[in-house]
Amino acid sequence: MAKEGIPSIYDYTLDELKEKLKPSFRAKQVYNWLYKKYANSYDEMKNIPNELKEDLKANYPIDVMTIIKKEQSIDGSIKYLFKLRDNLTVEAVLLLMKDKKKDEDGNIIRSEKYTVCISSQVGCKVGCSFCLTAKGGFVRNLTVGEYIAQIVNIKRDNDIAENKALNIVYMGMGEPLDNFTNFIKAVSIFSELDGLAISRRRQTVSTSGIASKIEKLGQIDLGIQLAISLHAVDDELRSELIPMNKAYNIASIIDAVKKFPIDTRKKVMFEYLVIKGKNDSVDAAKKLIKLLNGIQAKVNLIYFNPYPGTTYQRPEEQDMLRFKDYLNERGLICTIRESKGIDISAACGQLKEKDANGDS
Repeated sequence: MAKEGIPSIYDYTLDELKEKLKPSFRAKQVYNWLYKKYANSYDEMKNIPNELKEDLKANYPIDVMTIIKKEQSIDGSIKYLFKLRDNLTVEAVLLLMKDKKKDEDGNIIRSEKYTVCISSQVGCKVGCSFCLTAKGGFVRNLTVGEYIAQIVNIKRDNDIAENKALNIVYMGMGEPLDNFTNFIKAVSIFSELDGLAISRRRQTVSTSGIASKIEKLGQIDLGIQLAISLHAVDDELRSELIPMNKAYNIASIIDAVKKFPIDTRKKVMFEYLVIKGKNDSVDAAKKLIKLLNGIQAKVNLIYFNPYPGTTYQRPEEQDMLRFKDYLNERGLICTIRESKGIDISAACGQLKEKDANGDS
């Protein structure tokens, strides 16, 4: 494995690589091998001179992370456990959103649709009381290359064609806006047309509500989608669920969201984790409508996913439906997110760092 601290080839935009590799056209060749053919070593790059390959091996390693375990859910989701160069681990999830569809003659009339949920940190600083990721505390931010390598490894492992569009959600381990600089650059590299070519409109960042960083993100105007982990309609409950709410309360988050530039074809997603007896009442639904008034919003209700040791409970289906219907009937678009990967602990709030052997 490469030494910790050595830059990775995945850390660089195409323009940056052109500055480092001479002649500069070599950068585009390397990019093609990395992101179109998912090369796993420089030895695979047949049109790259041996001298350059040796330089690349020494200074820009490809082995950012390795897959040490993967689990497949009955719904088709696959959870990956990656070991990083410093032997820490991080998880990501490939979500099969729609199956391949064929006609009666066996011709493909619709290909699979994928979303990849990637991580931003080893552990997390936020400390949400309902989230298993937070139990191990915060260890470190992921590098730019570690962001990118999650997608490359998953595409390679599943033989996903280079021109096959997929969506990225920054909803895995950690708070993306706590890793602001690396996250911003990762968005740019993912969207490189000569690279993975994942449109910024297909990238969604989910934040627990760092209001100052939401404003900063809005000023940069990357063109990505925004999702807010709201989960409560009053500061008392939200502070219990998300301690950071004491620093960035609901009012400050709503104010920041109102300033955020929104693609007219899209809406700001408000993720609302429903916990039995905590936030599943009609009264809470009423307050949510008032809170989001004036925002181009969509509410995504999420079932709380229990894990060993938690005191919170999964809500009843009838309460989820009642909450959803109340919002929809009053003009606030609301859906219930199907929890994927529950059987392999890959659903929201269930990702967790493992030790070097893959154990929790």
